[in-house]
Amino acid sequence: MRTAPELMAGFHRGLAVIGVLGWAAGVVVAQENWPGFRGADPRGIGSSARLPLVWGTGTNIVWQADVPGRGWSSPIVWGKDVFLTTAASDGDEEAPKKGLYFGGERPATPHRHRWLAVCLDRATGKTRWITELAAAVPATPIHVKNTHASETPVTDGEHVYVLFGQIGLFCLDLNGRVVWKQDYMPRKTAHGWGTSSSPVLHGNRIYVVDDNEEKSSLAAYDKHTGKELWRVDRDEKTNYATPFAWTNPIRTELVVPGRNQVRSYDTEGRVLWHFKGMSTLTIPTPFQADGLLYCAAGYVGDALTPNKPVYAVRPGAEGDLTLPEGATEGRFVAWMQPNASSYNPSPLVYDGRLYVLWDFGFLNCREARTGRELYAKQRLKTDGTTGFTSSPWAYRGYVFCLSEDGDTYVVKAGDAYGLERVNSLGEMCVATPAIAGDSLFIRTLSRLYCIAEKQGPRDP
Repeated sequence: MRTAPELMAGFHRGLAVIGVLGWAAGVVVAQENWPGFRGADPRGIGSSARLPLVWGTGTNIVWQADVPGRGWSSPIVWGKDVFLTTAASDGDEEAPKKGLYFGGERPATPHRHRWLAVCLDRATGKTRWITELAAAVPATPIHVKNTHASETPVTDGEHVYVLFGQIGLFCLDLNGRVVWKQDYMPRKTAHGWGTSSSPVLHGNRIYVVDDNEEKSSLAAYDKHTGKELWRVDRDEKTNYATPFAWTNPIRTELVVPGRNQVRSYDTEGRVLWHFKGMSTLTIPTPFQADGLLYCAAGYVGDALTPNKPVYAVRPGAEGDLTLPEGATEGRFVAWMQPNASSYNPSPLVYDGRLYVLWDFGFLNCREARTGRELYAKQRLKTDGTTGFTSSPWAYRGYVFCLSEDGDTYVVKAGDAYGLERVNSLGEMCVATPAIAGDSLFIRTLSRLYCIAEKQGPRDP
């Protein structure tokens, strides 16, 4: 019988190959369907060689559909359907502000809202159904840049699971009928900024993290019945990052960032490992690439005491992984860069490179395996400034960065920076796009666009 050290040594020798194969399998699934935030991985990478590189008004727009209300949840795609969520106000609401972080606090709106799940036909953009899941005056405020529908739904192809952080968790069938629901108690969030962490589907369970100013928790639900299977308290305040179900050759674990600590839980809610050292708000979603787990946080409010780290973590960790002051690696921490993360956008690993899109319009590139910088921050918009909230994505040898102005900056992937073009839609964008088949789906403030190269037959 081989000893544990021998098993680990063999595991690490084969880790790169296993990671690549696992990633490749995930991408194949993700391209036929895009079941959740940033896809099935969730890495934000497309695989089709026919995905669009150029688009704009009148160019490669297959369809555009008006979306009622307001929401920054991402669209998801399964089969012939596109799903998204929104919250529609019965009264006039203040328009969201581009690039605004501080000073966006607002009192709770007095207007009744309707929380909606929407299904569109993937081929035409026509509405298949709209289901109203709740209707009330919101019990809590949101930041003027946030919405009451910022959590991205997730699907297994049989049901769609919708979370509204201050309302509840809902399971719908593919015809829009509510199968079950779990009502949530509204909680106070930091500065009244609202919620955004999306639900995570793994196996037969839905996982939801609810970090707030009153009583933070992580819970697991049976996806078939909605029954709460377990709930654990978290020593955390408000955070916005979506957890990541990390299946590696050793085990499956749920990685949940936090301002106090990043924690990894087993599937029954027991902490496996943890470390301190993140910024004082966490938004980017963890993900794995080529055998390493990437965690990042870069709160802009930490400017006076820069702490915007990116961590690359090896599988198999246990206990406290916190690095000693000044250290940038450890037994299970492959590398750490203390000032490498953006605030809102999640990082992207593509072809062995880690790309970080900074909120104020800079792109940085590092070697993913080591953290070595390949090129320093490069300004995307050279004739002014613009904000970036949407996470970057990649396919066909390019990295795509969508600004809040609705402009997508198309950058050639590689060790050197090279901006190829800018594709414009002309309306505010905060949601992260979806990629399915040969099509790209971009949500703006009022519409959803299906974008594809119009040549020859396309996937449905």
